[in-house]
Formats: sequence, structure tokens, C-alpha cells
Amino acid sequence: MIRADSPPLAGGGRGGGKEYLSNKIAVIGLGNTLRRDDGIGIIILESLLNSCRREGVDYLNFGIASFDLIYKLREYDTVLLIDGIDAGLKPGELKIFELKDITYISKESAVSTHEFDLKSLFELYKRFELKSKIYVAGIQVQDTSYGEGLALPLKDRLEYILREIRLFIDKILPDS
Repeated sequence: MIRADSPPLAGGGRGGGKEYLSNKIAVIGLGNTLRRDDGIGIIILESLLNSCRREGVDYLNFGIASFDLIYKLREYDTVLLIDGIDAGLKPGELKIFELKDITYISKESAVSTHEFDLKSLFELYKRFELKSKIYVAGIQVQDTSYGEGLALPLKDRLEYILREIRLFIDKILPDS
């Protein structure tokens, strides 16, 4: 059992220890658009790029993610990861939480739906002692089989999810 309700360690990380924080915010879409609902993070990111660009915010597509993501996270004070999750919620339900607050009940449970899952990201976050404040906008998936397009429950809630994520981005933006 991994519990993630304690704060991350502070100080120079074992992963190089350099400070890269820039007072900028990153909104990062994760997912695989060839696995139906797993692509929700990318679909949301693209919609935000078309309708919600904010100054001081970088919008990044990390697809199915890789270890490069960890190094990119170090460049930002605040990060919002948008990803499809499998957390036993109703399909299309949105949960926004801090990465450090994720609790895993068993080693086999993967919250994300692709190879580089949120559990792995959390473990690397702790190991490299990242200082970035990382939020996750997790959207419960229904169908991650191979194919394109979202399941109906996700399509039906897409505008609601976009609105809630836009409001969250506005909330985390520093005062100008």
C-alpha cells in the first residue's frame, strides 16, 4: 500500500538538484487518442488551446507520457495534468486533486490508463523531490479499447469538463 497524503520532501533533488522553477504554469494533456476514452486528456488540451489560451500558461501534449515528463515538470511552479483515469467513478466524472494526495490501495492499482501512470509519476515526484505543485484533472474513462472517439458519457460531459478545467486554470493563475 502506498499512501500519498504526506507532503513531498523539500530540498535539492536526487535527480540533479537544480532549480528550474519559472513562475509559469503548464497544462499538460496525457493520453492515447487511438484508445478511445484514454485520449480525453489530449482532446481537452486541444479544446483549451482553441478556446482558453492564457498568458503565462504553456499547453503541452505529452501523449502517452515518458520520463521526459518528469524533467519538464521541474520547469514549472504549477502544473495541471489532464488524464483519463480508472478510479471506479461514473464515466465522465471529473476529479481535480493534487498529485501528492493520491492514495493507492494496492500495488496493482493504476489510476491512469496508459503505461506511464499517475502512480509511477507520483513515485518519481517523491524520488526527485520535485518542488512543482502538481494537480491532476482526472476524468473517469469507460472504454479504452483500440479505436477513435469518446464513449457517449464522456462526449455528453465534455463541455462541463472543459468549463470546470477552465475555472480551475483561472483559479491557479497568479494575480497579474
